[in-house]
Amino acid sequence: MNRILTIRGGAIGDFILTLPALKALREAYPNADIEILGYKQIAVLAENRFYAERVRSIESALLSRFFAKNADLPAELAEYFAGFDLILTYLYDPDLIFETNLKRSGARKIVRGPAKIEDSSPASCQLARPIEELGLTISNFGPRLYLSNEDRHRAREFLAGLVAPIVAFHPGSGSNTKNWPLKNWIEFGSHFLRNFAGSLLIVAGEADENQIRQMESIWQNPRVRFAKSLPLPDLAGALENTIFLGHDSGISHLAAAAGAKCILLFGPTDPAVWAPLNENARAIRAPDTDLQRLDVDLVRAALDQELIRIGIST
Repeated sequence: MNRILTIRGGAIGDFILTLPALKALREAYPNADIEILGYKQIAVLAENRFYAERVRSIESALLSRFFAKNADLPAELAEYFAGFDLILTYLYDPDLIFETNLKRSGARKIVRGPAKIEDSSPASCQLARPIEELGLTISNFGPRLYLSNEDRHRAREFLAGLVAPIVAFHPGSGSNTKNWPLKNWIEFGSHFLRNFAGSLLIVAGEADENQIRQMESIWQNPRVRFAKSLPLPDLAGALENTIFLGHDSGISHLAAAAGAKCILLFGPTDPAVWAPLNENARAIRAPDTDLQRLDVDLVRAALDQELIRIGIST
């Protein structure tokens, strides 16, 4: 295996949950040239960071022709796919049209991973099944990021001036039903600022603008910093040494893979499937799967335990 290609679309969490499979490939073929075809702003987490030498954007109009039956295939992409000894693809391809076109291009060996999570076993285990079918062994299904020195340097610059311990939280997710009420986050954060000498780091993306605007109006405090749409490697570096609280979201998977001590709040989605399998991550399931009913005191107690572990009295 001199050249290996992994084709992985999906959101941040989908990509990170695939990392144990990619780690097994890297460990089995340490000298192989490995490439990822994916969303560059996400797959950069793996580029020159242990998993892959390079990333190519999946957002190419030419690639769409590979999903058409008996299509006239672009010569450039056909030659590209033919250059790999192994292609691992997680693309949705129910009629095997894409796979057939890969074979027409001269692709030598194609392995299909699940395009979606199909049963009640942990998601990272399901995504690793095609690797195990290749005869490779996976001993740890907790995803891990390998940050560069530059990632950590930029993170330190961003966090400069904040006093430890830093408690980070991301009040959003891909769905309102997966979110703890905003008033609870505000109560939780205000309690921390009143009772501890540390700092708050609030993670925000484009979908969280309304929530973040309210928090900014309440916490005009030098001990509170808002991380708005940071590049993912920089955000991972900023979260690495924090205590992180979040929901079932891609950012929570990012934090766990970066090494943060994670307390993750689950409602309608099943933590047995979707919670990170990292030792540094703990899931709390809401009563009757309803996050409206998850008590602030219960979450505060979980934070107190993490603070005690790092020597902060509560």
